[in-house]
Amino acid sequence: MRRLYFLLPDIRVAHKVVDELLLARVPEKHLHVIAAPGIDLGDLPEATLAQKSDFIPAMERGVALGGATGVVAGLVALALPGVVVAGGALLAMGLLGAGMGAWLGGMIGMDAENTHVRQFQSAIEKGEVLMLVDVPKERVEEIETLVKKHHPDADFEGTEPTIPAFP
Repeated sequence: MRRLYFLLPDIRVAHKVVDELLLARVPEKHLHVIAAPGIDLGDLPEATLAQKSDFIPAMERGVALGGATGVVAGLVALALPGVVVAGGALLAMGLLGAGMGAWLGGMIGMDAENTHVRQFQSAIEKGEVLMLVDVPKERVEEIETLVKKHHPDADFEGTEPTIPAFP
């Protein structure tokens, strides 16, 4: 899956784009709209905390760092005299570290703004609407062409290479 970013001039255009994407068989759960606070989105699919914050990337970093730290702690425990740590305990420490890292990273990431969305913040504050569309990589060009064809005032702002498989 790829995430496409479209900057739309207003809510009226956003409604039209969403309708066209739904007709093009893009599921509503793959459409996410971000607008300035106070703008009524109506029935538009509003972006969730996962799209607005840095939650998922922070969790991914936390799993990697926590897992590595847990394994290193297990290896240090192996080197200590009088401490017997078997392979299972080393694995358990790695998994415990990964779990703690994911939890702590997610907690920190919830408070941090999404790094990809941050670059559009000034446009959003001016009243423009940011639309995030998740599509299979083979449909990227089709969806971009569809939106540009019907709405030349919509700015295609790029593609995020991968969408996390969870949550």
